[in-house]
Amino acid sequence: MLKIMSVAVFVGMASCIKAAGAVPVGQIAFFRSFFAIFPIIVFLAFQGKLGTAFSTKRPLNHIARGVVGVCAMGLGFFALTRLPLPEAITLNYAQPLLVVVFSSIFLGEAIRVYRWSAVAVGLVGVLIISWPELTLLSSGAALGDQEVLGVIAALAGAAISAVAMLLVRNLVQSEPTATIVLWFSVTASVLALFSLPFGWQSLAPVQAGLLVAAGFCGGLAQILMTAAYRHAEASVVAPFEYTSMLLGIVVGYLAFGDVPTVHMLIGGLIVVAAGIFIIWRERQLGLERARTRQAAPPQG
Repeated sequence: MLKIMSVAVFVGMASCIKAAGAVPVGQIAFFRSFFAIFPIIVFLAFQGKLGTAFSTKRPLNHIARGVVGVCAMGLGFFALTRLPLPEAITLNYAQPLLVVVFSSIFLGEAIRVYRWSAVAVGLVGVLIISWPELTLLSSGAALGDQEVLGVIAALAGAAISAVAMLLVRNLVQSEPTATIVLWFSVTASVLALFSLPFGWQSLAPVQAGLLVAAGFCGGLAQILMTAAYRHAEASVVAPFEYTSMLLGIVVGYLAFGDVPTVHMLIGGLIVVAAGIFIIWRERQLGLERARTRQAAPPQG
């Protein structure tokens, strides 16, 4: 339930950003990051961890994670402003597939044929979702060009987000979750301010309210997601991430009149199936490793 709630709040965040209209991505990233800090601080204060949440021996690692994360965030927000909501959400499902690829390339993790096959199938699904926009490259239509840019931004954002996940995987070995979340929100807020000379715009009260709400939603969703993973194994919780596709379709239709295409539905189902298979395979491998450790004779 906590995971589904976090997904619903994240979809609410994306909806607020889309409803705000054409706002520079750096400005959106600042609102999303800065106002996310407040619910996180309240949560940490309630837990009595506020005094130590910001202390770390690895500030450079946190800053690197912040730089990569804010780039992924900006690309994702750019895609949201140029694509239908369900499509922007579904294209982000390429991220867990790319985590598998990058884990093999950068971390040297052994990836067996099952997961490679799932990645290949999932990327075919991504291609099916993207195909209608990619065929617009030769149309010359302004709207088509914007949608093509949106697809490219969504996929680039998913790839960079996958790199961010590898950095987080490294940080969690020595850093508490609260420290990682707080450092990211603060770092992303500061980095987003560097985009100020590149065309921030004055906001209408409704736009400002929507972006502030997006920030609060982002912080609240992170808290709910963290709580979800505390109460159940990742392999149990993670598949519920894909409920965002259903929520995205409903909210996109009711709020923005976005009707999901056949390409999006077929491609989305393929990507979801591939992602769930990878999660299941990770669980099986984890159980095998646990059995191997238990069966190993004691050393010494």
